[in-house]
Amino acid sequence: MSYSDAVYSKAYNLLDNRRNRAENEAQARKNKIYADIPRVKEIENELSSFSVKAAKAVFAGGEVKTQLEILANKSAELKAELEALLLNAGYDKNALEPSYTCVLCSDRGVIEKDNKTITCSCFKELLRECACSEINSLSPLELSTFEAFDLSYYPDTDTPEGVNPKKRMAQILNYCKAYAQSFNKTSKSILMRGATGLGKTHLSLSIANELLLRGFSVAYVSAPDILFQLERAHFSYDYDKEQSLISALTDCDLLIIDDLGTEFSTNYTTTQIYNIFNSRILRSKPVIINTNLTIKELEEAYSQRFVSRIMGNCDKLDFYGKDIRPRKA
Repeated sequence: MSYSDAVYSKAYNLLDNRRNRAENEAQARKNKIYADIPRVKEIENELSSFSVKAAKAVFAGGEVKTQLEILANKSAELKAELEALLLNAGYDKNALEPSYTCVLCSDRGVIEKDNKTITCSCFKELLRECACSEINSLSPLELSTFEAFDLSYYPDTDTPEGVNPKKRMAQILNYCKAYAQSFNKTSKSILMRGATGLGKTHLSLSIANELLLRGFSVAYVSAPDILFQLERAHFSYDYDKEQSLISALTDCDLLIIDDLGTEFSTNYTTTQIYNIFNSRILRSKPVIINTNLTIKELEEAYSQRFVSRIMGNCDKLDFYGKDIRPRKA
């Protein structure tokens, strides 16, 4: 996992803001409690003095065990009294402590494990979110919802192939809703196929919106745009930028690749799109791919190996009808 300095900086700032907010709120709450219940402050002062008393008992010698037991019993009595005072006043028993977003690291981003300092899972998640945010900054994520998907634009008569576009799209809409509702980090990947203007982007973005509301990290990319960015970074020797983009694409909970097959194809882009997809499949991470190409055209644009990988790991959703965008306009 490798991200750009900008992503790390943004994640650290968010972490600092979480910690400072929790500690400032706790201090304000504590000041109010002290004012309302003076005995609480007295108890806290007594408890804070016990560590000094325990150290003195050890250095003084004599009946050390007995002295420590007396201090421990007194400490337990004071803690019980403190908890009762807080609860009786309508506070939580932990009201004097900061309410950190992450209880493991207290919003510091690192924890101690096996005598080692390691990155906390909450900070890794923040990095993924910030990387996705950077990629999504120019995407139309806010423009599409399931509620805005209008089936009336699709013909209610069968095609020559015997498919009713309106009924088919109703099935696809229900599938996408169910997919978003039941989504988890190892959900199935999806291949959305069909001509331009049939709602592939709308429905994939609707899924993205639902998942973002549920706290999942989602990266939506247009194949031409992201592959251009990757290729430019690579051939400009900006390998940190290239690796940061790749990490964001491979680490997010859901990756949506729109307009696959419309990019300018080179050996680099073809290899990169396969590697990104394959990396996610190997890690059981879902991908939604939208394309206007047929299976044969995909094989010609990429390779049989790539298409075989897609077909073997994706649910296939075939969109029918005519371009609905002129009717919407």
